[in-house]
Amino acid sequence: MSSFIYNFKYLLLNLVLFYILVIQSSLEARRLTESDDQSQQPLLFQYHNGPLLNGKISVNLIWYGRFKPSQRSIISDFITSLSSSSKPTITQPSVLKWWSTVEKYYKLNNKPSSLVLSLGSQIMDENYSLGKSLTSKQLVKLASKGAQNNAINVVLTASDVAVEGFCSSRCGTHGSASGSIKRSKFAYIWVGNSETQCPGQCAWPFHQPIYGPQSAPLVAPNNDVGLDGMVINFASLLAGTATNPFGNGYYQGPKDAPLEAASACTGIYGKGAYPGYAGELLMDPTTGASYNANGVDGKKYLLPALFDPSTSTCSTLV
Repeated sequence: MSSFIYNFKYLLLNLVLFYILVIQSSLEARRLTESDDQSQQPLLFQYHNGPLLNGKISVNLIWYGRFKPSQRSIISDFITSLSSSSKPTITQPSVLKWWSTVEKYYKLNNKPSSLVLSLGSQIMDENYSLGKSLTSKQLVKLASKGAQNNAINVVLTASDVAVEGFCSSRCGTHGSASGSIKRSKFAYIWVGNSETQCPGQCAWPFHQPIYGPQSAPLVAPNNDVGLDGMVINFASLLAGTATNPFGNGYYQGPKDAPLEAASACTGIYGKGAYPGYAGELLMDPTTGASYNANGVDGKKYLLPALFDPSTSTCSTLV
């Protein structure tokens, strides 16, 4: 009898422990499910009540170092392709269609506005006036050479120019600086040509990546790994400048390391993209080059996905 009671108590104890484990497992499963649901929530951009660029804005180019005319036309034609005046003659999908996602941000607040970009002046500094190793302060100094009223000044450094933080932590940057007029600010962008310094970091997917999943590099649409890589970074920074020009526009996360319209979608160029794979892209039947946007004068570009505020997802052209 005592043996039966012992066995019964033992069985009862095991049942109690079993149910405790079931309850704990259920709670853990619920926590994991809740965690997964939270991680799958759409990324929400916040507007920090700062001014955006408005009206007609000139994009001025400061070429630092030596660039071929054909290289300069890749960038200048990209800017020209952003204008609505190019719309009737451009094959779809177009650079202008890509930019239409940025324009959605200008319709979100209580005072909808518009932004019209056009190619401004081009300044050549082929003699490396500040040397071949630049600091961040020197980039701002170069950017200030362009007109500062109703403008975005873009500094483009050649492949033989070293820049503070280039390759190690950044491929380019955008920001704002004090203008020549009291209490004024102007927006600027810097992008470097990574062809000889770090193409695997700043010109992917046109070069083998230096880390992460390995895949064969794509053929650059303008047959220039360095410049086609610059277009990707410039386009990303231009979108960030338009939506967050002075650090208090649209972004998510901390102010000193924000996720912006393009940086929130890094590495995505077409549908089905994943780390190491750019996504489904268009291919030029003659050159085999991969691209997703058409521009003026028959130019083709690979442009990054943009965070679409109307769908809270990364939007691609193809």
